[in-house]
Amino acid sequence: MEENDIRMTFPGMFNETLRKFGKHNAYAFVGEEPKTYETVNKEIRALIAFLEKNGICPGDKVAILSLNMPNWGVAFFSITFMGAVAVPILPNFSTTEIGNVLEHSGAKAIFISTSLLPQIQEFKSEDLKIAILIEDFSLIFTEKISSEFNSSALPIRNYEVEEEDLASIIYTSGTTGRSKGVMLTHKNITFNALKACLIQSMDENDRFLSVLPLSHTYENTLGLVLPMLCGSCVYYLRKPPTPAVLLPALAEIKPSVMLTVPLIIEKIYFNKILPTFRDKLILKLLYNIPLLRKILNKAAGKKLMKTFGGELKFYGIGGAKLNKTVEKFLIEAKFPYAIGYGLTETSPLLAGSNPQKSVFESTGPAIEGIELIINNPDKKTGEGEIWVKGPTIMKGYYKEPEMTKEVLSSDGWFKTGDLGTLDSNNYLFIKGRSKSMIVGASGENIYPEEIESIINNFRFVVESLVVQQQGKLVALVHINMEELEKKYRILKQDMTRQVEDKVDEVLNELQEYVNSQVNKFSKIQKVVLQPVPFQKTATLKIKRFLYT
Repeated sequence: MEENDIRMTFPGMFNETLRKFGKHNAYAFVGEEPKTYETVNKEIRALIAFLEKNGICPGDKVAILSLNMPNWGVAFFSITFMGAVAVPILPNFSTTEIGNVLEHSGAKAIFISTSLLPQIQEFKSEDLKIAILIEDFSLIFTEKISSEFNSSALPIRNYEVEEEDLASIIYTSGTTGRSKGVMLTHKNITFNALKACLIQSMDENDRFLSVLPLSHTYENTLGLVLPMLCGSCVYYLRKPPTPAVLLPALAEIKPSVMLTVPLIIEKIYFNKILPTFRDKLILKLLYNIPLLRKILNKAAGKKLMKTFGGELKFYGIGGAKLNKTVEKFLIEAKFPYAIGYGLTETSPLLAGSNPQKSVFESTGPAIEGIELIINNPDKKTGEGEIWVKGPTIMKGYYKEPEMTKEVLSSDGWFKTGDLGTLDSNNYLFIKGRSKSMIVGASGENIYPEEIESIINNFRFVVESLVVQQQGKLVALVHINMEELEKKYRILKQDMTRQVEDKVDEVLNELQEYVNSQVNKFSKIQKVVLQPVPFQKTATLKIKRFLYT
């Protein structure tokens, strides 16, 4: 689908999909019969008629607080087709955060899934007039006398939606502070999805398995809008993607496309793949020989492909930096991974490549139509802040003009706050967040993400965070106590003391290991046990601001 063929609005794009792929499968829960695009279109029209009867008009804000499901897309498109503004809310937001979003956005209505109803029971607002259960579009409460949802109803009026009309306000779940409402237009999102289609060929035969929240712009644009443009089918899980839920789903659906975050594949590697080589002495010795390691990784890659259903052609990774060791494994395993880079403010994708063109530690070149520069690069390293310009850049932060001015220049450049470099082929390499970068005693730039990547390679570490405390580099480390206990049982059969007594010893060993791998100004001066998992964003990045 070419952008010149149609208007870059959701109804314009969907009508083209309907013309080409109307009878093809669109959305389904795993294990259930999919809805076709024709069926989805009828439901969208009926839901628009329902919203009309309940007083929703173009420009009104309508929230979606729901787990992933086929009706999520129906609700989203219904809102945007009639010129109203969708306000997706992350299901893992706290009750307070949800209340703040509803209050700040001035949402007049909300689509909500049954399990999340307790999150709004105490919320009171003069703006919020209607609540609709997303599973069946039944009214929970309304201040208007209205008929129930009628699946055969049609809208009363025709709606004209423009490319620059506001389509969505997505509230960020950032690593560095409070949520901000990012205003995205129809063109912002549809242009981004169209250009993403150029990175990897997809069509009506592709099957997406959705594991990330649709309320996040990553999944919203690339896991909902993009497959719609291609006529692909998206499958959803009824339960969180634990191994017990995910493995049978992969076997049944045999997805050709998945969008994930680094933590998912990192867990698979460190918890399942690496132990098979590390826990047997002969394999451990062989794995330390580069040539033999590649052979072993290639064999492991074939098994991994079978685990994912055997038909995967694109495994997209975004949202955070991928562990170097894991990426080396994916390369040697011939696994079809690709790393992308973007932000909510950029709809989101800015740079990416397909698996055949992936370069180690790079997110790929800028997508077509996006200008990407390194502003004020360091003369020696080439590092600087990433600035971007193009049709995918947000209109601004909702009701926050001063914050908008801080990140959007007068001539349209968006200042990402991320630091990076470009190579001779214009492939982008992310170094870290400018807000998380630590300046050393002699003015050196220290990127905690790079140190954390090394820490996370240590056998017992689940996750880590490097911060500066009183001028010292400190590593906060969450340890896998089961792995620790396993080791001591193997090595010291007669040990009677609790494994917890060995934690200090392990932390010291970890500090020595890390400091042997980094330069002198990035050495860790203290390691502190983090007893519980770190709090995370929707894309499973640690909320750094809570620990600094």
